[in-house]
Amino acid sequence: MATLLPEYDVIVVGAGHAGCEAACAAAHLGSRVLLITLDMNKIAQMSCNPAIGGIAKGQIVREIDALGGMTALVTDRSSIQFRMLNLSKGPAMWSPRAQCDRMRFSEEWRRILEETTGLDLWQDDVIELIVEDGVVRGVKTTLGVAFYSQKVILTNGTFLNGLIHIGRVSFEGGRISEPASHGLTHQLAELGFETGRMKTGTPVRIDGRTVDFSKLTKQEGDDDFHCFSYLDFDYRNNLIHRPCYLAYTNERVHEVLREGFADSPLFNGTIQSIGPRYCPSIETKLDTFAERTSHHLFLEPEGERTAEFYLNGFSSSLPWDIQWRGLRLIEGFEHVKIYRPGYAIEYDYFPPTQLYHTLETKAVKGLYFAGQINGTTGYEEAAAQGLMAGINAHLAIHGGDDFILRRDEAYIGVLIDDLVTKGVDEPYRMFTSRAEYRILLRQDNADARLTPKGFELGLVTRDRYAVYIDKMRDRDALIDFIQGYSVKPDEINSFLLALETAPLKQGLKLVDILSRPQVSLNALIGFLSPLREFVENHQMRDEVVEAAEIELKYSGYIERERLLADKLARLENLVIADKFNYAELTNLSIEARQKLQKIQPRTIGQASRISGVSPADINVLLVLLGR
Repeated sequence: MATLLPEYDVIVVGAGHAGCEAACAAAHLGSRVLLITLDMNKIAQMSCNPAIGGIAKGQIVREIDALGGMTALVTDRSSIQFRMLNLSKGPAMWSPRAQCDRMRFSEEWRRILEETTGLDLWQDDVIELIVEDGVVRGVKTTLGVAFYSQKVILTNGTFLNGLIHIGRVSFEGGRISEPASHGLTHQLAELGFETGRMKTGTPVRIDGRTVDFSKLTKQEGDDDFHCFSYLDFDYRNNLIHRPCYLAYTNERVHEVLREGFADSPLFNGTIQSIGPRYCPSIETKLDTFAERTSHHLFLEPEGERTAEFYLNGFSSSLPWDIQWRGLRLIEGFEHVKIYRPGYAIEYDYFPPTQLYHTLETKAVKGLYFAGQINGTTGYEEAAAQGLMAGINAHLAIHGGDDFILRRDEAYIGVLIDDLVTKGVDEPYRMFTSRAEYRILLRQDNADARLTPKGFELGLVTRDRYAVYIDKMRDRDALIDFIQGYSVKPDEINSFLLALETAPLKQGLKLVDILSRPQVSLNALIGFLSPLREFVENHQMRDEVVEAAEIELKYSGYIERERLLADKLARLENLVIADKFNYAELTNLSIEARQKLQKIQPRTIGQASRISGVSPADINVLLVLLGR
């Protein structure tokens, strides 16, 4: 009798942001995939802020899109506000961010999953891995079902032994009103994995009908061509705009909140785990910055039509009544009602130094970790890990080489290298400052960096690749025109004088005019008829014009950073994996031996980034490698 259950290539556990990207990537590449989730009505749930992107996170989402992932498309199709952050700074710092309709975001992800060939879904709780001779073979669920596969990707988020805290009230849960998951941590510890606990939190949810918005500062989104995906050119025509609002705490608010400190699990010893440094609770901010008399808060809509608002900056685990009383002392919130208070949640994670760069675990072959299980925080970091785990699980089955991005190729490469090389001592969040080559890793050129790689993998479709080729052709044609076109003083001087920059005394190439900080390419297009006609005749999109301008204006900086990256890249090409038993290399320092033995770096470059490994230790390794 034939079995009802097929054997899968890849099983993905958890349908959060990491799990959705992992399942789609493996299935789109041709693997037979099973995605198991506790609740199919909460796929890709935006557990905290219903927003995607932000500083460095937005760059990651554009990289996911450039490789053929789905998060950017889902974001654009559910967006209710878009902003490009840091436009007053250089383009290396520009970071896209979108406020989304929480329900539509989840619905769009579910639609994509259900339309993906080779991808099955199952609603259940995975409580055990099937492991034979150090190799994963499948999973067992609460319903007593055993599913078999060649690879398993765990993306459990905050659900592993999740524990929720509101004041002195604590109860099990992976999210509010959702059960925790048990069994896997105990089994993995028995298999030799190091485990730990982390903490995160979420703010109170506000009933917008009870807010006096006239007392708050309105923040509208941008209204230009920018979006997340390189494909969704026209989505903004259908975008429903909703503003966000800025509010402020005050000393009376702080006095009330401090009344709850004795009952706060953060201060009374209930919570022992590590919380996020860069997204602290309101009580942590009051304790750390005691001298501050005010903190800003962002009131952000949860959807296109809902009255529910998210109060960014007011994450808390204080007693519910303390939270509510404090809120009513904020200007504009005098009569506020809430849907539910904020809470803290503790959950299990596994230090990511136990992984290879493919995100496969070192202890169990065929088992991959992605997302918060690795000690990260944020939808974007999770989605990137899921994408990479899904790609590498597929490649491991079908004979392809490992897919690993370098630190000079992508923020995704920085993220994963940081995790597996340095580990985490707090929830990891991506920042532009973590990247040595952020001038190379801009949001505008993610497709130029990564779409050819995605196409070679087979994850980027021919249609998507054709869009990329057209953009590169138009960008390069515009650059060639600007570099080759000369302007005379009588053509351009009125334009330059209006911008309060020096007029010309003789003819000059247009590229030299553009290099002036006062001059923008769009302004030149508006003023110079030959340039405008060239752009219009080629039907160049705004995105192409922006890309050309950045390449021209910052060419010196880009070239200098590329030379530096190429110089250091030689260390990444010196492979040392599996060559040494570091414990026997007495010429190395004791700390270096211990760290190298634990992490087992693939290359000299990775070894050089391990805390405690000195330049002298690297020189010893180079000698031993005959270099």
